Amino acid sequence: MILDRKGLISIIKGMGTYLPGITRFIQKKSGATVGTSSARYCYSVWLRHLVIAYKNGFIEHPKVVAELGPGDSLGIGLAALISGADKYYGLDVIEFVNKESNIEIFDDLVELFLNKSPIPDDNEFPRLKPLLDSYEFPNYIFNDNYFETILSKDRLVKIRALIVPVSTDVSDYISIKYIVPWDDEKAILKNSVDMIISQAVLEHVNDIDGSYVAMYKWLKPGGLMSHEIDFKCHRISANWDYHWTYPDYIWKLIVGKRKYFLNRHPYSVHINSLKNSGFKMICDIKNNTESTIKRKNLAKRFKEMSDDDLTTSEVFIQAIHRS
Repeated sequence: MILDRKGLISIIKGMGTYLPGITRFIQKKSGATVGTSSARYCYSVWLRHLVIAYKNGFIEHPKVVAELGPGDSLGIGLAALISGADKYYGLDVIEFVNKESNIEIFDDLVELFLNKSPIPDDNEFPRLKPLLDSYEFPNYIFNDNYFETILSKDRLVKIRALIVPVSTDVSDYISIKYIVPWDDEKAILKNSVDMIISQAVLEHVNDIDGSYVAMYKWLKPGGLMSHEIDFKCHRISANWDYHWTYPDYIWKLIVGKRKYFLNRHPYSVHINSLKNSGFKMICDIKNNTESTIKRKNLAKRFKEMSDDDLTTSEVFIQAIHRS
């Protein structure tokens, strides 16, 4: 085990969650998705996933989109709706969303789309993945007739009217549904979703196998899931991979009473789980970082980690529901 100053602070924070009223404060302060209160961030995330999906042969515009862990806004889902989706599900463990801020984010997103703004790149968001070959607006995805239809004033007014309060009612054919918590696969109808997206979320989900099974059930045959997964320690310790050195009893102290935290599952666990659930992988973009751990310092449960797992710090995966 390698326990540095940050690790000690993480233990103290975890133990603090056992104090009355502290758990929710710490969870909300540390758990909301960084950046989702920025329209430009949400625009960049959505279009990056869409561009790579198109590159990998998923060329139909998704009409029903579900997002895992939208965080402090529904901005990514709103970007999906603006760009042609009719229905959006936002699924979270704790209610993070600031509903009032979604109106401002929506209006800013509309302007970004109307102007066909370039996708914000790594100069603006240096930690945002996946990277693209080009950050120009993807005109090849949005032809002129389609673009005119999705950005019609009447359609945008209907979407905006559903935002505050977040409504589960259907306005003609457009709907937004925010589901908290989403620990039941019955939260969404089987074979009803075209695309599932998440950005740095699945590393926090405890029941990985159950989650991939649920996503497989939600997706229509041929439907796509698209995930950016971050395996780093999320500032729990000084080095990106020290969380794999903590024995379970120390990790239990760090997690405390929080409903979710890092699950510490490495790359291979996700890949095996999604394949066992029935998915066919169509995209696997890994970011490798040199390991800072000697094998003798790994916690018992991670002793058999492969060299590939030990150096995979992030991955962008896309997979389809094969019927």
